[in-house]
Amino acid sequence: MEVTRTRALRGPNLWSHHTAIQAIVSCEPDECAIGKLAGFETRLRARFPEISPFQPIGHDDSVPLASVLELAALGLQAQAGCPVTFSCTKPTLDAGVYQVVVEYSEEAVGRLAFTLAQDLCLAALNDTPFDVPAALAQLSELDEDVRLGPSTGSVVNAAIARNIPFSRMTEGSMVRFGWGSKQRRIQAAEIDATSAIAEAIGQDKELTKKLLSAAGVPVPMGRAVSDADDALKAALEIGWPVVVKPLDGNQGKGVTVNIVSEAQLRAAYAVAIEFRDRILVERYMPGNDFRLLVVGDKLVAAARRDPPKVLGDGIHTVAQLVEHVNQDPKRGEGHSTSLTKIRFDEIAHACLAGQGFSAESIPAKGERVNLRNNANLSTGGSATDVTDDVHPDVAARAVAAAHMVGLHICGVDMVCDSILRPIEEQGGGVVEVNAAPGLRMHLSPSFGKGRAVGEAIVSMLFKNGQDGRIPIVAVTGTNGKTTTVRLITHLLTHQGLCVGMTNTDGVYVGGACIDTGDCSGPKSAKNVLHHPDVEAAVLETARGGVLREGLAFDRCDVAVVTNVGSGDHLGLNYITTVDELAVLKRVIVQNVSTKGTAVLNAADPIVASMAAKCKGAVTFFALDKFNPVMATHRAQGHAVVYVENGNLVAAKGDVKHTIALKDIPLTLNGTVGFQVENTMASVAAVWALGMDWDTIRAGLAHFSNDSNNAQGRFNLFTYRGASVIADYGHNPDAMVALVQAVQAMPASRRSVVISGPGDRRDQDIRQITEILGDAFEEVVMYEDQCQRGRSNGEVMALLREGLAHAKKATQRSEIYGEFLAIDTAMDALEPGELCLILVDQVEEAMAYIAAKVQAATVPG
Repeated sequence: MEVTRTRALRGPNLWSHHTAIQAIVSCEPDECAIGKLAGFETRLRARFPEISPFQPIGHDDSVPLASVLELAALGLQAQAGCPVTFSCTKPTLDAGVYQVVVEYSEEAVGRLAFTLAQDLCLAALNDTPFDVPAALAQLSELDEDVRLGPSTGSVVNAAIARNIPFSRMTEGSMVRFGWGSKQRRIQAAEIDATSAIAEAIGQDKELTKKLLSAAGVPVPMGRAVSDADDALKAALEIGWPVVVKPLDGNQGKGVTVNIVSEAQLRAAYAVAIEFRDRILVERYMPGNDFRLLVVGDKLVAAARRDPPKVLGDGIHTVAQLVEHVNQDPKRGEGHSTSLTKIRFDEIAHACLAGQGFSAESIPAKGERVNLRNNANLSTGGSATDVTDDVHPDVAARAVAAAHMVGLHICGVDMVCDSILRPIEEQGGGVVEVNAAPGLRMHLSPSFGKGRAVGEAIVSMLFKNGQDGRIPIVAVTGTNGKTTTVRLITHLLTHQGLCVGMTNTDGVYVGGACIDTGDCSGPKSAKNVLHHPDVEAAVLETARGGVLREGLAFDRCDVAVVTNVGSGDHLGLNYITTVDELAVLKRVIVQNVSTKGTAVLNAADPIVASMAAKCKGAVTFFALDKFNPVMATHRAQGHAVVYVENGNLVAAKGDVKHTIALKDIPLTLNGTVGFQVENTMASVAAVWALGMDWDTIRAGLAHFSNDSNNAQGRFNLFTYRGASVIADYGHNPDAMVALVQAVQAMPASRRSVVISGPGDRRDQDIRQITEILGDAFEEVVMYEDQCQRGRSNGEVMALLREGLAHAKKATQRSEIYGEFLAIDTAMDALEPGELCLILVDQVEEAMAYIAAKVQAATVPG
């Protein structure tokens, strides 16, 4: 068995809505049915008993080794605690070759699971050992390393519950919610609206205390110190007991509390200086340690934090008791568990000494031994939820503290006997204000109920039910995609929106090109969706990108399918038939939102059948309103777009809107049928988005068929009295549409310049010239340097074969070089003739033709 290609499908894809690892797996003949491998299943289940039952696939109901690999990769992830459920194995047309798809929750974990599954299968084949517990531990450890921590995860889960899209911006905890101009960003418990100044204030404990004191919030007396001697001087000024801590620390690192002697103070200073250069000495406030979480202008959670401790049993030493407590599965090294392992460091030893203990002391049975005087969870403390006990005045003080510093999410640390009454009455105060507070103690407290702090943060980011989404229009099909994308973009721009667009020419934001080349895949779509200026996205969605990576979005508002034809890269990536191609292109229809719309070509039966897979509404379009699909749909009160009496008509129920085709320059007075279809699809898309009809009419009137609006899409030039049309059509279906359009235009003689894309099937390249040879008197064939994997002369030979039975092409030329072929055809034109140039290097060829036309118009 050999895995020849592995891909990560990071969005909705051909197989499912889940993220997944897809692999091409080749099996030897005896591996195509594991029943032929004596003892294999027994050995496999002995090593991994939890693997699911095998399911036969294919016409002979056998179980190939590739299917076992699939189940092993899924099962290993599931046993490691990953929330995965989907997998499948599909045979290809190549004997012994399978496509294996396995869901993942974290890509790195999914890839590792695939590798470990291969090792497991190999061990079962060769009867060698395989350590499943070690493999599961490896997967679990990696999953904990790469997945979001509890604080960020709680916010992400709350966003998912609100149907707000999210994406990780880094491998850490920086996350983007929403698309385009509606997006918001967080990093753990920090949000994008919080200023760097507020963050800096929160880290400067001395400045924070000054601001809080000025606002009337009680704080402990104290000051920054320069060295250990200055710390002693400050302690004597303030009065014992004191606290020593880094001036800009966090998570309780380097903090020592309840210091009552010079020796303790100097030891505490030595610990603190290891973490930061600037040290603060302040009055120690006796009482309980409370953390109050403020989100926006509300107190959303509160917890009492207790220092880490052990309880003596009269038998074990303190060190042994700590080791035993740390074995609790609720305690971990990081933040993934509800408790953290007790840190047994210098501070812990000093705390023990203050109680008359050492690490080797054996406390009496029932005797409580503290390991720290402060109660941070990150050093092993515990938390008890007290949200329901907070006095309104205490909550008001916490909110005032957060606002004074300028933090949108703030952890306010208070020390007082009780939060059931105002802190002023009991001599309590605010000891710290924390930016980016940990949420773990509120989500999963050691005692008491967890609080919905993630939901509170999301509600602050997205008020009044907002979901952070912008309109997304996805467009696919064999032909017409780019023109349709450009026209929809033009119409939305005419509405006043900043539109992000991707197509085979590049990426555009607000009309400015920010990337060039074929940008019809998910990477370019993500660039648009992540751009902060974009108010609407129009995305050409090509088959290749969906196969490579899946969709760039979780769902779209409008999905447009123009048509599905046989010339669209059939034979690549195991897509061998038009029906298989349609299933792939149908992915955008399957991922229309429930309030969205699929715009489908009713004249194409394969496209029309996609309506059954749409969760939202459907708008059909076709030239003929009497098309049975159209007529039925309209009779049921649904939306349709068609042509009648020289008008484009959009109808739904009793409502009808009309636009004269003569007022739509793109259609050349309705003579170019495929441009009429592109226009119908575009109008249906913006209609579904709620655009008003005056804007639609005005937008259509200002979109002409030139190279500025739709480069390489039936661009019409006048050259020395002849008509020159440049187009990027490159498959048989496009040739049929172009021939129909050209035959509707008057001409005394017609010629065509054509090459064949080398990455198409032989039959598709031949069919191109078969179609053109019956419609044009002269055919100029060319071959250029870029043959897309073909040998020199191979494409030309196929083009020549296609002309073997041509009914009309009496003149034929074979040229090496695209520009030379253009010169050959255009230089021979006479007034009244027509030449169709099918360009390959779109931008360069269009510029060359335009320059040639311009030169012909300059006198002399």
